[in-house]
Order: sequence, then structure tokens, then C-alpha cells
Amino acid sequence: QGQLVESGGGSVQAGGSLTLSCVGSPSALGSRAMGWFRQAPGKEREFVAALNWSSRTKYYTDSVKGRFTISRDNAKSTVTLQMNSLKPEDTAVYYCAAGWLKTNVPDLSVDYWGQGTQVTVSA
Repeated sequence: QGQLVESGGGSVQAGGSLTLSCVGSPSALGSRAMGWFRQAPGKEREFVAALNWSSRTKYYTDSVKGRFTISRDNAKSTVTLQMNSLKPEDTAVYYCAAGWLKTNVPDLSVDYWGQGTQVTVSA
């Protein structure tokens, strides 16, 4: 509990930008990959982006490619999701996650979840 803590959510107009950050405890991070999922009202939680410990491998879901950028700073135990050109359909609760990249598929097998942060994009 409380091993991943997100910040940076909020409300923005379409076309705007937001940056989400997640700080993890050393026990949660270790050599794990980190990523972001989101869950819109009435929908299932979906994968957004993830990267491995070295940042050499990054995955994005198709709907955010070219608009979102994931990065991490292992020295600070943080992962960041830079979200540009936001659309109303990006509105969701965004969850930070730590786990392991799946093989040959853009997804993350999750060991730890954050509590979530709300992102609202208005038209």
C-alpha cells in the first residue's frame, strides 16, 4: 500500500497538455518496468504506456502514439507521462503501475498500482 503515488492530474481544454508524475518506493520499483493505465467512466481499465528499467523499450497504445511520452528517472524513483494534444476521449482516471513488460505485446503485467489521478479534457 502507498508504494506508488501519482500527481499532476487536472482539467484542461482539448489541445492542451498535462504532465503526470509517479513516485515509487524502492521496494516497488527495483528493476521493474513502469507504466500508466487509464479507466474512463463505464469502461475497463486500459493500458496507455510503459517502459522498462533502462528506458530502452517503450510501449504505447495506438491512440496516444505521437501525443504522449513516457520517461523515468531511476535516481529519483519517478516515472512521468507527458500528455500533449489532449482530446476529450483522454478523460479518465490515470493509474501508475510497476511490473514487467509483456513479450511482443504493448502491455504491462502489474505488481503494484497507484491510487489514481483524474484527468478531464473538455471540448
